[in-house]
Amino acid sequence: MQIVDIFMEQNMVQQCTAFLLDALKNNRPAEGPLQTRLLEMNLMSAPQVADAILGNQMFTHYDRAHIAQLCEKAGLLQRALEHYTDLYDIKRAVVHTHLLNPEWLVGYFGTLSVEDSLECLKAMLTANIRQNLQICVQIATKYHEQLTTKALIDLLNLSRYIQAACKTGQIKEVERICRESNCYNPERVKNFLKEAKLTDQLPLIIVCDRFDFVHDLVLYLYRNSLQKYIEIYVQKVNPSRLPVVIGGLLDVDCSEDIIKNLILVVRGQFSTDELVEEVEKRNRLKLLLPWLESRVHEGCVEPATHNALAKIYIDSNNNPERFLKENQFYDSRVVGKYCEKRDPHLACVAYERGQCDRELINVCNENSLFKSEARYLVRRRDPELWAEVLNESNPYKRPLIDQVVQTALSETQDPEDISVTVKAFMTADLPNELIELLEKIVLDNSVFSDHRNLQNLLILTAIKADRTRVMEYINRLDNYDAPDIANIAINNQLNTADDPSAYMDVVETAHKTESWEDLVRYLQMARKKARESYIESELIYAYARTNRLADLEEFISGPNHADIQKIGDRCFDDGMYEAAKLLYNNVSNFARLAITLVHLKEFQGAVDGARKANSTRTWKEVCFACVDSEEFRLAQMCGLHIVVHADELEDLINYYQDRGYFEELINLLEAALGLERAHMGMFTELAILYSKYKPAKMREHLELFWSRVNIPKVLRAAEQAHLWAELVFLYDKYEEYDNAVIAMMNHPSEAWREGHFKDIITKVANIELYYKAIQFYLDYKPLLLNDVLLVLAPRMDHTRSVNFFTKVNHLQLVKPYLRSVQSLNNKAINEALNNLVQKNCCLPLQRQTTAGSNLWNSARKKDRLFKDAMEYAAESKNAEVAEELLAWFLEKGSHDCFAACLFQCYDLLHPDVILELAWRHNIMDFAMPYLIQVTREYISKVDKLEESESQRLEEKTKQHSITEPQLMLTAGPGMIGPGYTPGYPNAYAPACHIKVIACSVELTSLVKMALNMQQQITIAAWAMTYANDRGAARREFNVALQPSTVGKWRKRLLETGRMQKIKPPGMPRISMDVETTKRIVEAFNASHKNEPAKLHVSSDLFVLLL
Repeated sequence: MQIVDIFMEQNMVQQCTAFLLDALKNNRPAEGPLQTRLLEMNLMSAPQVADAILGNQMFTHYDRAHIAQLCEKAGLLQRALEHYTDLYDIKRAVVHTHLLNPEWLVGYFGTLSVEDSLECLKAMLTANIRQNLQICVQIATKYHEQLTTKALIDLLNLSRYIQAACKTGQIKEVERICRESNCYNPERVKNFLKEAKLTDQLPLIIVCDRFDFVHDLVLYLYRNSLQKYIEIYVQKVNPSRLPVVIGGLLDVDCSEDIIKNLILVVRGQFSTDELVEEVEKRNRLKLLLPWLESRVHEGCVEPATHNALAKIYIDSNNNPERFLKENQFYDSRVVGKYCEKRDPHLACVAYERGQCDRELINVCNENSLFKSEARYLVRRRDPELWAEVLNESNPYKRPLIDQVVQTALSETQDPEDISVTVKAFMTADLPNELIELLEKIVLDNSVFSDHRNLQNLLILTAIKADRTRVMEYINRLDNYDAPDIANIAINNQLNTADDPSAYMDVVETAHKTESWEDLVRYLQMARKKARESYIESELIYAYARTNRLADLEEFISGPNHADIQKIGDRCFDDGMYEAAKLLYNNVSNFARLAITLVHLKEFQGAVDGARKANSTRTWKEVCFACVDSEEFRLAQMCGLHIVVHADELEDLINYYQDRGYFEELINLLEAALGLERAHMGMFTELAILYSKYKPAKMREHLELFWSRVNIPKVLRAAEQAHLWAELVFLYDKYEEYDNAVIAMMNHPSEAWREGHFKDIITKVANIELYYKAIQFYLDYKPLLLNDVLLVLAPRMDHTRSVNFFTKVNHLQLVKPYLRSVQSLNNKAINEALNNLVQKNCCLPLQRQTTAGSNLWNSARKKDRLFKDAMEYAAESKNAEVAEELLAWFLEKGSHDCFAACLFQCYDLLHPDVILELAWRHNIMDFAMPYLIQVTREYISKVDKLEESESQRLEEKTKQHSITEPQLMLTAGPGMIGPGYTPGYPNAYAPACHIKVIACSVELTSLVKMALNMQQQITIAAWAMTYANDRGAARREFNVALQPSTVGKWRKRLLETGRMQKIKPPGMPRISMDVETTKRIVEAFNASHKNEPAKLHVSSDLFVLLL
C-alpha cells in the first residue's frame, strides 16, 4: 500500500496500474483493498482502463458498492448496474437508457427478480416514457411469461403497449396481445390500428372479431381497398361472422358478384338464419336466391334455407302457394309470420301445413278469413281447438260458425269430420248453433241426411233449445229412434235449481259495506298477533282506500310480507293511481309504473318509466296516452320504440289516424326512417300516409325508397288517391309495364311523359296495348305519332296498323313511319305508300288544270287550304284574284290570313286598296307591316332615281367636254397592241377591243330589259383592226347575243346589283366567254365579206359596258 501511495504522490497512475496488475494477478482475498484502490484510481483518471479491467473480470474481492458509485460518476452505467445490488441504486441508473447498450439492458433484466424488474420498468416509464418506451416493450416482450401479462398490463397500460409494438414493427406481438388479452380498451385499440394502416391487418381483424366491431371492420377494409382481408377474415379467422360481413358490404353498396362469391367460398360454416336476417333487414333478400337454390339442389334440408327461399318466392310472387304446400322443410311459423302482413292467405297455407293452430286462427280472425278457418277446423278434428274458438269470449265466434255451417261441412265427405264438429258444438253448449249445423247436414240432402244418430241429435237438441221446431223435425225426418225420443221429451219437464255461495269473513264484510276505517283498525290489531301475508296485503289496500298514503309509504318501506305487486294491481284497477304509483315504485315494476303515471298526467315520468321497462306494450300505452293528451313530442319519443316492430306499426298508425293527427304521425315515421331497425313496413306506411295527406311528397319518397316499400300495397294506396304519376312510377319499378302503360293512357294529363311512355311501351307483354297506344297518340299527340310508331315497329303487326290508319283516313300522317318500315317488303305497307305517291302526283295536275281561274282558289277555300289558295293567287299574276281572296278573308273574319296574303301576293296588290280595306275593317294593325314595307320600297326607288339622274347629268357633262374621236378610239397609231410584230407580212395583233354602244336607247335599260325577258338581243358594236400595211381601221357591225349568253350576263348583273362600268384599257375588265367571242367574229365577217381573214379575235376579248 505504501508503494501505491508513492506512485500516486508522483501522479504516476499508469505505472502504478501496471505494477498492481502484475502484483494482484492471483486475485487473493487479502488483496481486496488493493483491488479497490486500483479500480478507484483508474475510474477517477482513466475510466477506459477501469472499464477494460472490469470487463476482463480479473478481480472479485474489491468493494463492489464503492466501485459501483464511482462507475456511475464516471459515466460507466453498465458497470455500475453490474455492481449495484440495492434496488434504489439500480432504479436511479437504469432510467438513462440512452447511455446503455439495448441488447445488454434486455439481458440485464434477466438477472433481476420479477419484483425488481417491474419496479425498474415502472421507473423507466416514469422518468422518460418517450425515450424508454421502446426498450420497455422489448423487455416486456422477452420476459412476458415471467413478468405475467396482467402485471405488464397494469404497468404499461396495454393500449400504449400495443401502440409501441406497432411503431417498432413487432406485429406478431401485437397479434398475441390482441388475441390473448382482455385488459385493453378495445375501442381505443381499434381506432389506433385503423389509423396506423399496418401492412398486416390481422391485429385489427382480431380486435374487431373479439369485441364485435365486425361492421366497422368491413367498412374500413372495403373503403381502403383491402377486400382480400375480408376474405381472410371469413375464411380463416371466423367464418361464423359471415352474415355480419355481408351486411356491412351491402351497406357500402358492394357489388353483388363479390358478395355472392364470398358466400360460396364460406358455404356451410355460418348460420343461415343470421345471413338471411342481415340481408332481409336491407331488403336485399333476392340476392341470396341463386345460392339458396343451389343449396336445395344439393339436398340441404336446413329450415333456414327453405325459409329464405319461401320469403323470396312470396315477395316475387313466384308461385308461392305451390311452394308452401309442397315443400316439407321450411318452418311454418317463421314463414307464416312473414306472410301475415303481405298475404294472409299464404300465411294460412303455411300455418296449416305446420298445424300452427293458434297462429292460423289469429291471422284468420284479423283478416276475416273465416271460411279458411272453418275448413281448417273441420279437417283438424281437434276438440281442444274447437273448444277454444267456440268459447263465449271469442268475438269472432258468430262469423266462424256461419262459415262452418255454410261452407266447411257441405264440402266434406268424411264422417269423422262431421262427428268431431258436432261433438264440439255439443261440448260448447251451443244448442241453437248446433241446430243450424244439423239442419245443414240432415235436411239439405247431403250424404249424411239419413244418418240415424244425427237425426236423433237434431230432435233432442230442439227439445232442449227450441221446442217450437220439434214437431217440424218429427214430421220431416224418418230415421230416428221414436220411442227413445218420446221418453226424453216427457222427462224434459224437470227444473234445476241454482246453488249460490257467500263469503263470511271480516275482510269480505268490510269490502261489502266499505267500512275501510274499521278494517284498518282491525287489520292493525290482527297484524300484531299474526304476521301473515294476507293480513298485511289487505292492510295496504285499506290504507289506499282511506287515502292514508303516508302510512302506506311508511308501511311498505319497512319489513313486510305483503304481496305488494298484487295490491298495486288492485289499486290501479280501482283508480287509486297515487297509491299504485307508490306500490309499483317499491317493487320496481316500471311497466305498470309508467301506465300509472300516464293516468296521473305525469307524462315525462311515464316516458322515463317506459324507458326503464323497455317493453313494447308499455311504450304503446304511454304513447297512446301522450297522443290523447296532445303531448306529441313525448308521443314521438315513445313511437320511435314502437314502429321498429312491424307487428305493432299498424296499431300505432290506426291510433293516430282515428284521432286525426295525421301531421304528427307523418313526422313520427319520417324521424323513424333513420333508425337502424327501420323496416319495410315503415317505408310502406309512410308512403300510404303521403298518398292520403301529403301527395306532393309521395313522389320524392318513392324515388328514394321504392326498393324498401311493399309495392303492391302502395300501388293500391296510390290508385285510391288518384296519384297517377306515382302509380305509373310504381308499376314501372314493379315491372308491371302493361298496367303502367294503361295508367298513362287513362290519365295522360297527370301521368303521361313522352320519354317514359316510349321506354315502357316496348316492355309490355300484351301487344294489344300497342294499338291502344296508337289510338291514344291519334287522340292526344298526333304530331308525335311517328316517333312512337318507330319505337313500336319491331314487335308490331304492320298489316294491322296500315289497315287501322286506312280506316281512320290518316295514312298521310304516318308516311314517315311507312317509309321507315318499307324495307320489310310488307304488302300492306307497299300498297299504302303507292297510293300516297299516286295521290301526290295528281295534286300538281289538278293545280295545272285550274291555274289562271278561280276554280282552284274556290276549291282551296272550300277545303280550308288557305296557304294553297294564297300561293295560287300569287301564281295567277292577276290582281283581281288576289283582291278577291283578300275580300273573302275579311268576310270570314280571318285577319291572320289577310295579313299573310298581303305578303304572298305582294307584287299584285295596290297599296291604296289595301289601306282602304284596312281602314274600313278597323284592322290597321294587321296591314301595318305591309304598308311599312311598301313605304320603304318607294323611298328606296326614289333614292335610286335621284342617284341615277345625278349620274346621268354628270356623264352627260363629261361627254360634252370630250371630242367624239377621243371617245370612240381606244388605241391610236401610237398605241399599237403588244401583239403586233413589224416586218412580218399578214401578221395581226392577237387581240382587239370591242366597245358596245347603244344606238337609240340607254344601254343599261336595254340590257336590263333583255336580261329580264331572257331573249335574243342585237347590240351595235365596232372593232379596231391592226394590219402591218396600214394603221388602225374601225369596223362597225352588229352582234346577236343568244339567250344563254344573256342569261350569264343577267346572273352577273344580279350578283353585282348593277351594270358594271368599265373604263378604257388599263382599268378592271370583264372577260367574255368563248361562245360570245365566236359570235362576234361571225358577225364581223358577215359585215365585212371583203376582208374576212384580217380580223383575229382570241379569248382575251373584253366587253366594256357603259
